[in-house]
Amino acid sequence: MHELKIESSFSAAHHLLNYDGECENQHGHNWKVELYIRGTELDKANLLIDFKILKKELNAVLKLLDHKDINTLEEFQGISPSSEIISKFIYKKMKEKFPQTSKVSVWETEKACASYFEE
Repeated sequence: MHELKIESSFSAAHHLLNYDGECENQHGHNWKVELYIRGTELDKANLLIDFKILKKELNAVLKLLDHKDINTLEEFQGISPSSEIISKFIYKKMKEKFPQTSKVSVWETEKACASYFEE
């Protein structure tokens, strides 16, 4: 089994719903995103997937979130856009393009992240 990891980032605002505390107020983060890909089949160049292709596709997904108020986006209407939900959103979008997507981690600070994966 091979595993790839790439990192990217985006900046956006959000506020948590059904939350009692400071995070119920609109605030922003510079999120770091880690995308993990797993697989056993390598191509003729012995690559699982070209890093350039992964970066391009991940950045296209992150562009949907970058410099936005996440609460106002159609995909997040009526739900609390926590880091857990954002990691799941990115995972599902990447899984559409790359079935080998195994996990997405979203860091809202240097010391706190949420990950989404399926078993």
